[in-house]
Amino acid sequence: MRTHLVDGTYELFRQHFGATAGGTRTPGEFDATIGVLTSTIQLIADGATHIGVASDHTIESFRNELFPAYKDSAGMPPELTAQIPLMEEALSALGVTVWPMERYEADDALASAAAVAERDHRVEQVLIITPDKDLGQCVRGQRVVQFDRRKREIIDEDAVREKFGVGPASIADWLALVGDTADGIPGLPGWGAKSTSAVLARYEHLEAIPDQPSLWDVAGLRGAAKLGATLAERRADAELFRTLATVVTDVPVGTVDEWRWAGPTEALSAICNRIGAASLLARVDRLRR
Repeated sequence: MRTHLVDGTYELFRQHFGATAGGTRTPGEFDATIGVLTSTIQLIADGATHIGVASDHTIESFRNELFPAYKDSAGMPPELTAQIPLMEEALSALGVTVWPMERYEADDALASAAAVAERDHRVEQVLIITPDKDLGQCVRGQRVVQFDRRKREIIDEDAVREKFGVGPASIADWLALVGDTADGIPGLPGWGAKSTSAVLARYEHLEAIPDQPSLWDVAGLRGAAKLGATLAERRADAELFRTLATVVTDVPVGTVDEWRWAGPTEALSAICNRIGAASLLARVDRLRR
């Protein structure tokens, strides 16, 4: 058995901006939702049996309380904001498990579901369907992996190490120091990807990095004195940024058995007609045979 855990918010963005690539046309009112519904049906057609889709029902989360500059809904295209609940409704009508997040984020639901699936001995592989680097901290060998649907690329633990220079356990620390513009995490000045990878490859976590750079056992590191001074001065900030970057793994998401796709509900026909996607009904009907 494999489980497929989908980042619905990312998929909505992917479908919307994929449709506008090249500026050839303006997406219709429901195009992004139709795209997510279509891609989820294709996932089932390709053999997925146990599926969960997480969404940011509200963009703001508890992280905004910790750090007001954290990402929020400002600047988000209103046509996408309006489609988030519509996407959730459409997927639920398809019969897919949906986790609409309010206090937490979609990433937290995905991380929690990955933890549930990893503990289930029947699950051979967990696929977290998003390229979001935050979820790299959930990767475990080749059993819990990320899947980038756009690139058709599996991101296993070796791939995480190749990309970041550190293992999954250090991803949140890496993001704390380097920053993550997508989430509004600024990182620490001067801490670039290469220097951060070098230091964390040796120390793994922030608290293990000595305050005095003269004590650092990192060969070939340039600018250690300046990096050390910045970290010493702003260690509390770095720890806060790590908290922001750390996914929550105990959000209630149910059990693996509850994620099994058993066919659509009666509501699917009405919603497909409402959004102009009636042609999908025949595809879903074929999947049930």
